[in-house]
Amino acid sequence: MSKKIVITGGSKGIGRACVEKFLSHGYDVATCSRQASDLDALKKELESKYPDRTLWVKPCDVTKADEIQQWCETLANDWSNLDILINNAGTFIPGGVLSEAESSLSLQLDTNLMSAYRFTRGLIDMIKQNHSGHIFNMCSIASQKAYPNGGAYTISKFALYGFSQCLREELKPTDIKVTAVLPGATWSESWQGSPFTQNDMIHADDIAAMIWSCSQLSKQAVVEEFRIRPQGGDL
Repeated sequence: MSKKIVITGGSKGIGRACVEKFLSHGYDVATCSRQASDLDALKKELESKYPDRTLWVKPCDVTKADEIQQWCETLANDWSNLDILINNAGTFIPGGVLSEAESSLSLQLDTNLMSAYRFTRGLIDMIKQNHSGHIFNMCSIASQKAYPNGGAYTISKFALYGFSQCLREELKPTDIKVTAVLPGATWSESWQGSPFTQNDMIHADDIAAMIWSCSQLSKQAVVEEFRIRPQGGDL
């Protein structure tokens, strides 16, 4: 039986790199994105590349609790168990604590923190079916160090890091591992038009490779967190 993984926000960036990485290693993958068209394009491209694997896709607005619940219930009807969950969905809106709109904090908490909280709670019973498993939470270097113009984003990522630590303690007796991923600036299409280039940043494939490596350790070992930064330092 093929191993199974859920990767939220899998149509672009780090999420997409993780989708392809785990498909290439024989996993069946389930992922979500807000845009159905992005998922359709992803499914068409990767299923032709990995025809012996399943890529299960369903749109989901991860800021809405009812959509996450429905997404998890629909997956549970198709899959009885789950090996890995990567809580990758996230967003970044620049702004300072004293100047940004309050709605910016609400949106980034819903996307960066609450989506991970809700997907984890919605899928944990499927993971427990295996009596082992692994949950990765896509934190940030901003989870440990604040920086200017990153107010609500930093708050949300600090909270996600705290969630990861709490979850790690709760799941120790179950043999389900928890890893906090703390990347620095990572290249994506959103950086186009900026003064920075791909050579200034981490590539999404590097993060996917690190997550894959962490997932392959023996059951006696867990990488509780890892930081990965551009070789030249933070932007």
